[in-house]
Amino acid sequence: MRLFRSSGVIGIAEAALEFALEASEDAHPNEYMGFMRGEDAQRLGLDRDGTVITDVLVIPGTETNPTSATVQEYMVPNDTRAAGSVHSHPNGVLQPSDADLMTFGKGEVHVIIGYPYGRRDWQAFDRQGEPRDLEVFDVELPEQEEFFDFTQADIDAELREESGDREDRFRGDRA
Repeated sequence: MRLFRSSGVIGIAEAALEFALEASEDAHPNEYMGFMRGEDAQRLGLDRDGTVITDVLVIPGTETNPTSATVQEYMVPNDTRAAGSVHSHPNGVLQPSDADLMTFGKGEVHVIIGYPYGRRDWQAFDRQGEPRDLEVFDVELPEQEEFFDFTQADIDAELREESGDREDRFRGDRA
């Protein structure tokens, strides 16, 4: 895995776009907001340099209503794969508001999805709010790392081991 990307965001995985479209529709009539992160295009099997957005992160504690979405900043992960943000406009307008522009500082690309949340109802923007192209790639997404990569048997074995260590220390103290 490369720590630094060779160039900027070149596209979005179709699965990530579909997730964002569905999440926006599910949140209607309220706004939806999430953050995007990506993978190196070559890791996804593309013969291109750059990053492809592969994930849309839902941030716990996000408050939404029909005209805004507020994210608890302390809940946003500090991620080297961060690519930008995505949010919906239930009114269907595919232009960033002044409030949107104030949130565009983090990340390279920001996507606005508008009602009725169809395949053509979205637009990508740069940090300054200028429209930019974002190619949609039909790629196989990499396996996600499991946060809890252990089983109950692993937990039981570790507890037995700790219990045995405590007994050994107890016996050593009494000797």
